[in-house]
Amino acid sequence: MDEDLNSRVAAFVGEVCRTMGMTLQATVEETGDNVWIHLSGESGELLLRRKGEGLEALQHIVNTAFRRELHGNHHFVVDCLGFRKNRDEELRQMAAFMIDKARTTGVPQEMGPLNPYARRIVHLKVAEFDDMTSESIGDAFLKTVIISRRPS
Repeated sequence: MDEDLNSRVAAFVGEVCRTMGMTLQATVEETGDNVWIHLSGESGELLLRRKGEGLEALQHIVNTAFRRELHGNHHFVVDCLGFRKNRDEELRQMAAFMIDKARTTGVPQEMGPLNPYARRIVHLKVAEFDDMTSESIGDAFLKTVIISRRPS
C-alpha cells in the first residue's frame, strides 16, 4: 500500500472522529494481510462502549470508503486503545479451546453469532490444524461457525 493512501485513511478517520466530537490520533500500520489503523486519545473510550459497536461501525465505514484501493484480500482493521487486538487474541484462544474440545469429544462445536471479521479469525485459527475444519452457517450478517474434525 502506498503512503498517500495511508495518509488519506488516517486523515479520513481523524475527520470522522472530530465530527463525532472525539479527539483521537490515528496511525496506520501495514501487516501481512491487514492495514491497521490505531486510534489513541482520551475520548477513545466512546468508541468502545457497548462491546465496541462504535469501533465496528467505524471499521465498516473505512472499509466501505477505501475498499477499492486495497489490493488482494487486504482489509482495514480499526483499533482503539488496544481493544481489538485484545479481543482478537481472546477469540483465537476461544477457537483453540473449541478446536481441542471438538478433537477430543468428536462433537462439532459452535461459536457465534460472529460478524465477518471475527469469523475470519476463527477460520484462520482452524486452518492451522490439518485434522480440523470449520464452516459458517446462517443467512444473516452474524453467522455461527461450526468447528469439527475433518472426515478421514
